[in-house]
Amino acid sequence: MRSEEKLVQAIVMKENELIESAKEVFDIEANSILKLKERQGEEFINAINILYNSKGKVVVTGMGKSGLIGRKIASTLCSTGTPAVFLHPAESTHGDSGIITRDDVVMGISNSGETAELLNLLPLIKRFGVPLIGITGKLESTLAKRSDVVLDISVEREACPLNKAPTASTTVTLALGDALAVCLLKKRGFSYEDFLVFHPSGALGKGILYKVSDLMLKETERLPIIDENMSFIEAVKLISDKNLGCAYVLNSDKTLKGVITDGDIRRILLKHTNIESLKVKDVMVLNPKSVSVDDLAAKALSIMEKFSITSLGVVDNSKLIGIIHIHDLLKAGVA
Repeated sequence: MRSEEKLVQAIVMKENELIESAKEVFDIEANSILKLKERQGEEFINAINILYNSKGKVVVTGMGKSGLIGRKIASTLCSTGTPAVFLHPAESTHGDSGIITRDDVVMGISNSGETAELLNLLPLIKRFGVPLIGITGKLESTLAKRSDVVLDISVEREACPLNKAPTASTTVTLALGDALAVCLLKKRGFSYEDFLVFHPSGALGKGILYKVSDLMLKETERLPIIDENMSFIEAVKLISDKNLGCAYVLNSDKTLKGVITDGDIRRILLKHTNIESLKVKDVMVLNPKSVSVDDLAAKALSIMEKFSITSLGVVDNSKLIGIIHIHDLLKAGVA
């Protein structure tokens, strides 16, 4: 075998070894999260209740890699309705601990549970009577013993071949932080609109910049309105002419009564062999989904996604005054 061929073979073997190493990391970290999942119980519920009932904020603290994960946890809590800040434990003993008030909760992260800078905060936490949630991999550590609630982030081994670099343990900590944030979000009834309030910039924020009234089609002559006694064939022609994929049926007082959409038309054609005799009232969908003229465009998008529909009637005091279509949301960057 020529030397060039040997070199190529050696390179391929090394690349294969790298892929296998990467897969091993994924396996170790995935298994660590699954074991974390199995451990959740009373202590997790206690932590959620402490965080939920707090009148203040969550002060997350940790050194090194734990600190970096702590910053992310604090950020996720903030964006999902739980006020939180990150406190660097090394700076805390030089005045920054003044950020902690008696209404707060402290979440201390240390895999070893013996991080000196973090332990230096404990006397202040106890003096203020502030609840302490300890996140550690050592249940016999000082941090665990001094905490009101202990969340176990222990792993069988790190993904690092030396079993030293924080890898699996930081992944588990991050997953635990996400679980806390999501459970608090659900417990608070934090809505899609609430989420957008905390994300006013970028693509997410566009949902809060617009109300339904800003984007809806409201020119009366263009709205696809049909009478319930109109023939189905005439209704199909009108829907095609208006090019919005739907038509709405109103009561005598202009309140919404029914709707026919492109999807309904396909289903009707498959179901009925004789469509000449069909009236709109025979095939329309009653009580169609709608939004208020003052609702956020984000709410309209949420309803469309939930029910897999592309348009909604827009009502004001139950009267149809417009239509908002998924295309309107797409153009505005809401969807």
